[in-house]
Amino acid sequence: MFEKLIKLFKNRKAVIIFFAVLFFLIIAIGLIQPKCGGENKIVVIEKGLGSDETAQVLKDEGIINNKWGFVFYLWIKGYVNHIKAGEYLLNADMSVGEIARKIVNGEINENYIKITIPEGWDIKKIEARLKDNNVIPQDAKISTDNEGYLFPDTYYFYENSDINLVVKKMRDNFLQKIGEISEELLIDSSMRLRNAVIMASIIEKEVKTEQDKIIVSSIFWKRINAGIPLQSCATIGYILGVDKAQYTYADTRVKSTYNTYLYPGLPPGPINNPGLSAIKAALNPQPTDYLYFLNASDGTMIYSKTLEEHNANKEKYLGN
Repeated sequence: MFEKLIKLFKNRKAVIIFFAVLFFLIIAIGLIQPKCGGENKIVVIEKGLGSDETAQVLKDEGIINNKWGFVFYLWIKGYVNHIKAGEYLLNADMSVGEIARKIVNGEINENYIKITIPEGWDIKKIEARLKDNNVIPQDAKISTDNEGYLFPDTYYFYENSDINLVVKKMRDNFLQKIGEISEELLIDSSMRLRNAVIMASIIEKEVKTEQDKIIVSSIFWKRINAGIPLQSCATIGYILGVDKAQYTYADTRVKSTYNTYLYPGLPPGPINNPGLSAIKAALNPQPTDYLYFLNASDGTMIYSKTLEEHNANKEKYLGN
């Protein structure tokens, strides 16, 4: 047997054929390898994606288990240049042929509800939007334990979905996005991740631009380290359930552990569900000499290094 293999490899053409057959066997094994799970997923194929990019999307979504096997199938079927963009309802239990035919024939799924959750929404707003669009039953309730961990994004759900499955999908998305920022967060202490999310939720509500989020993150962490209350209006809005351009002195005296005017440090939990830029800012504050900030009436951020300077800016930009 061994001698026959040596003679075979002395023949260059035979070697090429051998490795070609081996390659196609590997591809074939990848195509028929059983896939895990059977959850329906909406998979978005963007316009202009080639066969390898499309295959990568399908693999990332867990629909196929072998990218190059799928590309090879498209090639031998003559489908490579016929992929149609769209939103497809796919399942990991589908055969490669079924998946390929759907994206080539443009069998776009329309039996779902598309929901977009903006950054900075709390679970009450999220729950209301889901109910208003008949995604969850009217008597369904999202537990407050999920505040901060329902990642703001565009989702696809069926009408009257199970509330637990909806929450799981949004929390799984949160974990995936966090993992993209830093895998260390997922293996570090839960307290570190929780603190980052709490801080991110406050930053998300206080400022809009990515640069301002980074600066305000630095200010807030400096205040915490110095034992100075955050004095975040965002936390007052969360307690009262009302957004105001300016809160009164009486508002800032409301008794709640979430009141960062009365209690130093972070509140006991997130006040909304922050987006990726706010989470990144909470994790990577930009060094600054500032210790105070305010939103001018025109939306401009005004930063100050001292309390005297901050009070002067309040008088100048807010008239108080």
